[in-house]
Amino acid sequence: MDDIGGHDILGNPVSARAPMAMLAELTHRCPLACPYCSNPVELTRVNSELSAAEWADVFQQAAAMGVLQVHLSGGEPASRRDLAEIAASARDAGLYVNLITSGIGLTQARLRDLDAAGVEHIQLSLQGIDAEMADWIGGYTGSFARKMQVAEWIGEIGFPLTLNAVVHRQNLDRLPEMIDLAERLGCRRIEVATVQFHGWADLNRRPLMPTLEQAAEARKVVNEARLRLRGRMVIDYVPADHHATFPKSCMGGWASTGINIAPDGTVLPCHAAQTIQSLEFDNIRARSLAEIWYNGRAFNAFRGTAWLPEPCASCDRREIDYGGCRCQAMALAGDPTATDPVCSRSPLNPVLKAQAQQDAVSEDVALVYRRMPKETRA
Repeated sequence: MDDIGGHDILGNPVSARAPMAMLAELTHRCPLACPYCSNPVELTRVNSELSAAEWADVFQQAAAMGVLQVHLSGGEPASRRDLAEIAASARDAGLYVNLITSGIGLTQARLRDLDAAGVEHIQLSLQGIDAEMADWIGGYTGSFARKMQVAEWIGEIGFPLTLNAVVHRQNLDRLPEMIDLAERLGCRRIEVATVQFHGWADLNRRPLMPTLEQAAEARKVVNEARLRLRGRMVIDYVPADHHATFPKSCMGGWASTGINIAPDGTVLPCHAAQTIQSLEFDNIRARSLAEIWYNGRAFNAFRGTAWLPEPCASCDRREIDYGGCRCQAMALAGDPTATDPVCSRSPLNPVLKAQAQQDAVSEDVALVYRRMPKETRA
């Protein structure tokens, strides 16, 4: 099916290979209130969520297309009582099953059920290195103690563990302690991911934007730890886009390697794609996954490089970063076709960097928490 495809936004023919991975967002429900939440502003209500049977069908379709792994995420996936049933259906489809969780809502018994269901790896989020920081950032008293208990159970059962450390100005100076904690917990990997400042996180730029000095020190800490822990633990580091010279290759290029399913069945090329309101996204309840991936207009809109504007079209990096992030271009430039403003070759880049530096030296520490409306929970 490699030659199947449609046309990009300029009408150029495009084709696509099968996706390798799927992010299955089972719910938007979450007990935490993180100020950098990346979920949409309009959250999916419980009564609109795909059922366990619908997810089972999605996983079968994904496996038939060539998808190899599924990441069960949210919100907090443990908010769903049928999480083990959903995980089992993914494993039955032949997919490698990874659970992305805050740990809140997991018990030792539920973890054993997930082990029996076929979950093969767990990613546990970390908001801070101690209770004071973690509970403040997560907006949930007792979250750190619960995470450490869950991490202990994970180790006892034998799940491979990744620690997802979300970093920002308030906790980046404690990165060495985060890496040490990951080592003590027996993690195989730690992902040090700087907050991406769009969506809800944009409301918290002033208290959370790291300084250039913090970013430089974090890079040094990561490089030294990689040498020390080589062969024992992998360290991935995602710096703030605002400090970059060139943009990252977002998702390896638009609709090239991964596919996302929102809680209500909306199929997306990336987690934030719905922020581009000029695109219409298909739903798995109305169209097959393969049809959406290969022929969906939203999926083909920014595929490949033929659609790129200048200076991206003639840039020697166009096959490296594919123009950067379309959602970020939408958020920062108001145009999803624009050069990603984090790129040093974008005319908006100097303004973006100046604003980031101004935010980074702010003394504002007041956080705008992401509290879930009651109507979303019902």
